[in-house]
Amino acid sequence: MNQLLLDYLPIVVFLGVALAIAGALALAPFLIAIQNPDPEKVSAYECGFAAFDDARMKFDVRFYLVCLLFIIFDLEIAFLFPWAAAFRDVGLFGFWSMMVFLAVLTIGFIYEWRKGALEWD
Repeated sequence: MNQLLLDYLPIVVFLGVALAIAGALALAPFLIAIQNPDPEKVSAYECGFAAFDDARMKFDVRFYLVCLLFIIFDLEIAFLFPWAAAFRDVGLFGFWSMMVFLAVLTIGFIYEWRKGALEWD
């Protein structure tokens, strides 16, 4: 029985270290953070509205459009990396499939551009 417990000792040590690190990281902001930030620190940043205001306030729909465009092109990159890594193995069918995929994304981008989703007045 003693040997069985010794086999599990590394797991217990690992869990102990993980809990200690998690506890330290959860406690550190309360000890280190500045309690009274200056007005510049809490001012509106790139989002265009106050950082500490009502969570239910309305804001411009263009933020959603930019977010959706980012997600679309982020997914495009996520599909391009495995395709590029296996480029020699996918053959001609894989090449043309990716060209159709990129063409559809390009058409979508042109549509968004023509509709004015990227314009900031």
